[in-house]
Amino acid sequence: MTGLLRPAATTVVLFTALLGLAMPAAMTGVAQAVFPTEAGGSLIEREGRVVGSALIGQAFAEPRYFQPRPSAAGDGYDASAGAASQQGPTSTKLVDAVRERVAAAGAKPVPADAVTASGSGLDPHITPENAARQVQRIAGARGIPADRIQTLLQQHTEGRELGFLGEPRVNVLQLNLALDALR
Repeated sequence: MTGLLRPAATTVVLFTALLGLAMPAAMTGVAQAVFPTEAGGSLIEREGRVVGSALIGQAFAEPRYFQPRPSAAGDGYDASAGAASQQGPTSTKLVDAVRERVAAAGAKPVPADAVTASGSGLDPHITPENAARQVQRIAGARGIPADRIQTLLQQHTEGRELGFLGEPRVNVLQLNLALDALR
């Protein structure tokens, strides 16, 4: 029996060290060498301090900023609570929340991402249509011509990945940082 246990235990220890420690460490090293920004969390820095990540949304409540889509993650973009709301289309709680958001958005057609949360609740992007609906409000709040904000919006609209994957989108944090730099 001991003759069978020793090779089995040695194999478990060897493969645990190889696949559980050495391989992840090697992959982390390669990722940091090849994609240092992405491996570090896609952090955005301004004036020497981290202001956020390009991958995680943030709440912006002031009228002078572009507003992100609603968050289902904890108390508004809490990355430790990132998850969907688990409410389906038959959920009265979800339907009521969406109706309330649509009513608050006004009479114009409202893009879906303006009134619904993303699957993770942490999506940092909104559609260009959602952003365009906010230009007049921001122009008024900042005292900046709307066409200047519209130009900034166009400059920060990201296209489809590889030209055909996904939809055009706008990173709210990066756009708001660009707005602050307009001064």
